Amino acid sequence: MKKSILKTLESKIQGDIHSSKEFREFYSVDASSYKIIPKIIVIPKNEKDVINTVKIAKKMKVSVTVRGAGTGLVGNALNTGIILDMKKFDSIRLEKNHINVGTGTVKGNLDNELEKCKKFFPPNPSIGSFCSIGGMLGNNSSGSRSLKYGSMIDNVIEITFVDVNGKKIILPRDNKTSKKIIEISNSIDCKNFPNVTKNSSGYRLDKLKTIKDSHKIIIGSEGTLGIILSAKLKIQNKPKKRILFVIEYNSIIKAATNCTKINNTNPSAIEFIDKTTFEQIKCRFGKKSKCVLFVEYDEKIITSEKRLKQIVNGKIVKKLQTKKEISKWCRYRDLSLHYSLKSIKKEKRIPHVIEDAAVPLKNLPKLFQILNKINKKYSTESIVYGHAGNGNVHVRLISNRKKIDVVKNIAFEYFQEILKLGGTITAEHGDGLARSEFVKKQYGAKNYEIFKKIKNYFDPANILNPGKIITTKSTIIQNLEKF
Repeated sequence: MKKSILKTLESKIQGDIHSSKEFREFYSVDASSYKIIPKIIVIPKNEKDVINTVKIAKKMKVSVTVRGAGTGLVGNALNTGIILDMKKFDSIRLEKNHINVGTGTVKGNLDNELEKCKKFFPPNPSIGSFCSIGGMLGNNSSGSRSLKYGSMIDNVIEITFVDVNGKKIILPRDNKTSKKIIEISNSIDCKNFPNVTKNSSGYRLDKLKTIKDSHKIIIGSEGTLGIILSAKLKIQNKPKKRILFVIEYNSIIKAATNCTKINNTNPSAIEFIDKTTFEQIKCRFGKKSKCVLFVEYDEKIITSEKRLKQIVNGKIVKKLQTKKEISKWCRYRDLSLHYSLKSIKKEKRIPHVIEDAAVPLKNLPKLFQILNKINKKYSTESIVYGHAGNGNVHVRLISNRKKIDVVKNIAFEYFQEILKLGGTITAEHGDGLARSEFVKKQYGAKNYEIFKKIKNYFDPANILNPGKIITTKSTIIQNLEKF
């Protein structure tokens, strides 16, 4: 069967096709803890290659999983069939108030282009120098400044993609497809959608208000509805000034509680790091300090500073105003993942499954209390950092790798408590292999059936990245790399 697919692809594809052991091994992993060996890797040269690959895959009943830069943390881009690496789709075309970008464009390259004309694209994942726009669209990525500017889903005007039949579609321009999407999404139960400012779980039908929003169904869909070719993105003028305050607290709960008042001062970012990260920074923090908040403003600087000082109950240890200083300290926050891995011995690193939940901001203190209970119950430790202003916390668990089954128990317990607080199991990293089995629990049976209708409308043969978002299998601890 593999030889037959390979031969058919080779007769139709102008780009690169690989099936050697070395390539299959390389594409069997990403930045997650999972490993799945694919059959074939296709690196398309143009749109026709993508169309032909999808058509062949559908005819021969082989899965197609699109891949960006491989920086995903939950195995979104791993599967057994064909892996479609879109790295050659790296075009950038700048217009007055938007930019047309190929799905394979690296975010760092986009930032460099926009810098030349004093513009910026708001979503800014900490891995932004390396991740691709396609991956960001697939996961509905965000970053620190989503507090003010929103996630990917709030910053996209138009998406061009190839459907399972090999047809090129542009949303929301395609009126027929747009109408069908809205028709299906109209019956959702909004009460069962999380009450959070960031959400990357399931299909974001709550964002579809009119036909003009139809393209948003593709954002966060993890390649399960179509293969994205390009997108038209909103861009902003770079702020003339920024100011960053570094505030230390002797209590994590105290800092989490303070976030609600700080958020009322309209910052562009409120970021959180615990002791593990701030101990890596060359700055003298207090001996009793347990965590640090980074609070940034990019407008009304003087007024914002006055308001912040009136309500903050931690100690302001840094006030940074130059571009160089602010970039340096933001970089410290962006390196939290690196610092966490650096500080955990290899034999104590367990898969990151609960690393991306978010709750309504008022419930952020309760999230930390839940985490404390889990650490006590399962004899684990945790390193925590994240986008506190969005109630979005990234968790790195430390435990004995030999007790891998406990990961599933922790996830079930943690997600159950997150959902009770009106939260989401993933705010920006997606469902992937780690969380797809929990999507139904988050949204309820009615919404899940509507998700299945959306999947069936776009991909009735279940060819596009099967097993993600809609699944009947438990994959949370399956396909983990051997430790």
